[in-house]
Amino acid sequence: MDLEPESQPAVPDVVPAAPVRLLLVDDEPGLRTAVQTYLEDEGFQVTTAVDGEDGWTKAQELLPDLVISDVMMPRLDGYGLLRKLRADERLGGTPVIFLTAKGMTADRIEGFQAGCDDYIPKPFDPDELVARVHNVVRRQERLLQEAARFADADIGQMAKQITEIRSLLASGGGGKKPVNAVQHEFTPREASVLQLVAEGMMNKEIARRLETSIRNVEKYVSRLFTKTGTASRTELVRYALEHGLVD
Repeated sequence: MDLEPESQPAVPDVVPAAPVRLLLVDDEPGLRTAVQTYLEDEGFQVTTAVDGEDGWTKAQELLPDLVISDVMMPRLDGYGLLRKLRADERLGGTPVIFLTAKGMTADRIEGFQAGCDDYIPKPFDPDELVARVHNVVRRQERLLQEAARFADADIGQMAKQITEIRSLLASGGGGKKPVNAVQHEFTPREASVLQLVAEGMMNKEIARRLETSIRNVEKYVSRLFTKTGTASRTELVRYALEHGLVD
């Protein structure tokens, strides 16, 4: 005789990971459709573009996790698209895989020198493409995790130091009078990063606030170190407060 199963303890809901967002840029309709179908069957979220100009427009809208692009395309080729991506504050750290019929060593070297993360000559095995996509995505995730772990390591201590610096300067114990911030040639984005660093935010939080990548935030912080002659976030905050560079 069948017995009704005993009630089981509720299992907490597990929030599924968001699918990896890919931007596929290729001017060959047949290949574009075939690759999109294959990648979507593997669980990726794929948006397509018909050439570099279309890819650049859609990249700005989508902010993809990875771009897969042909090299030889009308209007804007893969190298031109890559240059635009690398120059953009929000997209500069986006991994790029080139697909191309060119298989010569010189062409591969040109692709890597231009800043691509991988290079697959056509024709290619779809399973190899998927494996390479997974590899680039995992590598990017490891980099972001390491950056976030490093940035957040001393967040409590950093906040305490900033509070102490502000209190010291407010009480007149800083030893310096604020100087005019015009003496420092900061870009608008560098100034924004400096303000957020002074508010105690770490790189991950700043990246989220400014809608950019952690890699780009690290680049701006490094530039601020150079321009202010400082070597740590604590020194940078003290310098900014002493010289009236932040609120």
